[in-house]
Amino acid sequence: MQPVRKAEIANEGAPQAVTGVRIREITAADLPAVAALLTRGFAFRSEAYWLRGLDRHASRARPAGFPAFGYCLDHGGVPVGVILLLFSNVQAEGGQTIVRANVSSWYVEPAFRAFSSMLVRAATRDKTVTYFNITPAPHTWPQVEAQGFKVYCKGQIYAALALSRPLADVTVAQFDEGDRAGLSSYEAELLRQHAAWGCLSVVVRHSGTAHPFVFQKHRVKNVLPIDRLLYCRDLGDLVRFAGNLGRFLTRRGGLLVRIDANQPMAGLIGWYSAKRGRKYAKGPHPPRLGDLAFTEAALFDG
Repeated sequence: MQPVRKAEIANEGAPQAVTGVRIREITAADLPAVAALLTRGFAFRSEAYWLRGLDRHASRARPAGFPAFGYCLDHGGVPVGVILLLFSNVQAEGGQTIVRANVSSWYVEPAFRAFSSMLVRAATRDKTVTYFNITPAPHTWPQVEAQGFKVYCKGQIYAALALSRPLADVTVAQFDEGDRAGLSSYEAELLRQHAAWGCLSVVVRHSGTAHPFVFQKHRVKNVLPIDRLLYCRDLGDLVRFAGNLGRFLTRRGGLLVRIDANQPMAGLIGWYSAKRGRKYAKGPHPPRLGDLAFTEAALFDG
C-alpha cells in the first residue's frame, strides 16, 4: 500500500492566484468544523447527522496507514473544503482482503471552488485502493467521469419480495451474536457492526447453509416504507429466498426492497429504474452489486 503523503499534495496544482490554501488530512479535532461545513453544503442534513456518522466511523477498525476521515482544504487553519473518505478492509470475491474507500461527501466553499478538482485528484490517487461513489448527484456525473471514475451500477430495482413464492424448510431470523454457525468471521462481524448502527442484519438458513443479509429501512418521501439492501453474499441468494425474506420484512413494515442493479432481474417482481441509483468506482476491485457494507449508507443513514 502506498497512501498519499501529505507533503506530496500540499500545493500540487494549486491555482497561483490563491495563497494560504493547502490540502491536508482531516483530524479528529476538525470534526466539528467539518460537520458545520457539510451542513452548509447539504442543507437537508443536520450537524448531528454528520457527527453521528463520523463518530461511528472513528470508533471502528480501519486500514492502517490511510487517512481516518479523508482530506480537507485548509485556509488559515480552517477547513474550507472537504472530501470524506471512509476506508475499510473488505473481502473481495475469492476471500481476498482489499482496501476500499467510499468517497462519501464532497463540498468546497464557493470562494475556493477553483481547488475542487485538485482536492479530488489528490485524495483518490492511490492505485492500490478502490474508490467508489454511491451517491453522485446527476449534475455531477460528467465531472465524476472526468476524474477517472466509471459506472459500475446503472440503477435500482424496487421489488415486492413477498409476492415471490417462498421455499420450504427455510428459516429467516435476525442475526444473533451467539449463533454464528455457517458464517465466516468476516460476515459475522459485518452483521454485528451493521446491527449496532441500526440496520437489520438477517440470516437465512436452508439445507444447513447460512446466508447473510443486511437491510436498512427508510421511507420514500417520508411515506412509503422501503428496505434497502446493503449486503448479501450473492444477489442470487436474494432472488432464491425472495419470498421468505419478503414475508419476514413485511412483518416488520417493509413493503418494497431497493436493490442496486444494471437491469431487471428475473425472479423478482417489481420495476427497474435508471433515473436514480447510479454508482461509480475506480481502482482494481470495483464493488459488486449487493455490497454496500461499511459505506455512508450504513454509517450515516443507519
